Amino acid sequence: MIFSWDGAGEVGNGLFPRFLDLAKEHGASMTFFLSGLYLLPESKKRLYNPPNNPVGASDIGYLTDEHVRATLTNVRRAWLEGHEIGTHFNGHFCSGRGTVGNWTPAQWRSEIDQAKSFVKEWRTNTGWSDLPALPFDYDKELIGGRTPCLLGQNNLLPTAKELGWRYDASSPGGRQVWPAKQQGIWDLPLQQIPFPGRGFEVLSMDYNMLANQSINSTNAPSSNYPGWRKQAAGAYIQGFKRAYETNRAPFFVGNHFEQWNGGIYMDAVEKAFQYIAREKEKGADVRMVSFRQYVDWMDVQKPEVLAKLRTLDVGTQPAGGWKEFLKEAAPSPSATSSNAA
Repeated sequence: MIFSWDGAGEVGNGLFPRFLDLAKEHGASMTFFLSGLYLLPESKKRLYNPPNNPVGASDIGYLTDEHVRATLTNVRRAWLEGHEIGTHFNGHFCSGRGTVGNWTPAQWRSEIDQAKSFVKEWRTNTGWSDLPALPFDYDKELIGGRTPCLLGQNNLLPTAKELGWRYDASSPGGRQVWPAKQQGIWDLPLQQIPFPGRGFEVLSMDYNMLANQSINSTNAPSSNYPGWRKQAAGAYIQGFKRAYETNRAPFFVGNHFEQWNGGIYMDAVEKAFQYIAREKEKGADVRMVSFRQYVDWMDVQKPEVLAKLRTLDVGTQPAGGWKEFLKEAAPSPSATSSNAA
């Protein structure tokens, strides 16, 4: 079970520490896909040269100095408490000629190099000397990301492989099945999950809940909020239950630190998180981990076992039970020798 956050900026609404506190309470780890610009003061925005866009341009706002400071504090705390710091790149360009969907591998390399420099050189760029250093080497820490609007993965992957990345979380519309690699990189997509009361599934992210509930309005009539909050939480919980009770595929959830529609999506993901954590604490075989921890685990599994797991479709259980299924997937050495004889 992986909870992840796009942008990962603290803008004074207390959401970053709120979810750090929640994770700490339940012994969970998460992934924070940090936007590099969130550590660059707006006064220095001309240091950013985005591909196919004007110097200093960004489709997300630059943070105030106060909020850059708060983001630094929370990113530092997150890493020290066992969370992963990935990347959400920089300017979040999702439309027009400058969209990330059109970037070349070389342009992705430029964007990544800049994102890393904004994180590593925050002290130089801000001139601040009264905050402690970030306690990690971002060249080593950064092993994966999620692209803006889930665009541009095909041209990102060659660059990701060249940089030694181990996963990418940018595929749109994944199914709840066991993942595979693309171009040598683990492909870990957001997933389609049941949407309570509706005849279709929804992507496991707050924005997609919003789009299907209020047609992209972030300030819809508040009379809708109780029902929408319950529906969003139910979607996450049903997604978890479907995976846990059937093929045991990993469940990936993505969100933003936002207050859309009265903050109902933050309440919903917290409710789902607490539900899953309680199941774990009651003895369910669940791990609440970061993407980095997950690929560490995947990389030491037997390839034949993973291949067998990938044969299980959404909502499908092993016909003969898990013990027999895994036995068939990876026979014991003695059985293999006997069959060979």
